[in-house]
Amino acid sequence: MDIRVNARRIILYTVYLLLFACLQVSFPDAISFRGQIADLMFVFVVLTGYFFGFRDGAVIGILTGIVRDCFASPAVIGLDGNVQVTVGIGVLVLFLAGTFGSAFFTKRMHRSIPFAFLAVTAATLIYKTAGHIVAFVWIKVLGNGMYSIGFTDVVLDSVLPQLLVNLIAALPILLLLRFLGPYKNGYGNDKKEDVIESYGESSWLRI
Repeated sequence: MDIRVNARRIILYTVYLLLFACLQVSFPDAISFRGQIADLMFVFVVLTGYFFGFRDGAVIGILTGIVRDCFASPAVIGLDGNVQVTVGIGVLVLFLAGTFGSAFFTKRMHRSIPFAFLAVTAATLIYKTAGHIVAFVWIKVLGNGMYSIGFTDVVLDSVLPQLLVNLIAALPILLLLRFLGPYKNGYGNDKKEDVIESYGESSWLRI
């Protein structure tokens, strides 16, 4: 691959990774709604995977996860009642987010912009739902504690606000990646595979 292409990719990915991480950690109140902070790093990784394929999504997911764990590693109450800082959760979550984005209808929909928002929506819903399920099992089942958040609270005060702020954040991130991203043509190497594999399919799929 051309050295200039590699240099562009490395520089822009580094700039975006640090930019979104710093914004999310430094100005949480400015990008929050009903207590939910726009997860810029999560959205960045999902869209990277969606537009540029599995390799970019997985690598950027791991690197962003490392930065996430260094800046804001989540703390949980252990089964012994003591607060413990988790290590590696950010790496795992963002790796999965990148791989999910790379597989979300990318072959059939040619990594179209409208479906990029749908990818962010699906990833956010899965992430928040899984998080509440894990918290419920951890606190109520394994820890024999009281899980005080009801279903309505989960939906109205957690899932929906998070979805809203993530979708709002997705617009500028999407525009940066798609039109001022690591690849000049707006697509990664997987775009050629999309075209080859979709040859002969119905034209309505080519959005």
